[in-house]
Amino acid sequence: MGSRQRTIGVSCILIAMIVALFAGTAVAEDTSAAAAVKAVVERGVIMAIVEGQEAALAAIGNPDGPFIDGDLYLFAGLLSEVIMVAHPFSSLLNQDLTDYQDPEGNYLFANFVVVASDAGAGWSEYWWPKPGEDDVSRKLTYIMKVAGQDLYIGCGYYPED
Repeated sequence: MGSRQRTIGVSCILIAMIVALFAGTAVAEDTSAAAAVKAVVERGVIMAIVEGQEAALAAIGNPDGPFIDGDLYLFAGLLSEVIMVAHPFSSLLNQDLTDYQDPEGNYLFANFVVVASDAGAGWSEYWWPKPGEDDVSRKLTYIMKVAGQDLYIGCGYYPED
């Protein structure tokens, strides 16, 4: 990548981060956990812009990759369709998730597309089982659009009750 392309990429990243600072859909209660989630999403977006979508999706989909941080991990989906295209642990890859609902009736994957498309970045709330559990818990996920690509990247956490 040439220096002009890198400068454009860095400019796009800064714009995306500014948009993210002002995008406030749901409020994340645990500020340290929310900050960690936002930071890992921003790292994924930066990689997608600087190194390209293919490299970022490969890293996001790798269960031993650079975007696994304790209980936090990235996933990625398309903006043009409600399809998850990268996830290190999910069996929902490359499926139409338009009608997928959590037990409370939230169309979580469709909402991820709306958040990324409308606001550029923001929080989404839904119900999902914690790893190793069958019962669902409240989960907050931060979604960010990748500038210039048909892609969003997200990461979530379970807030303290």
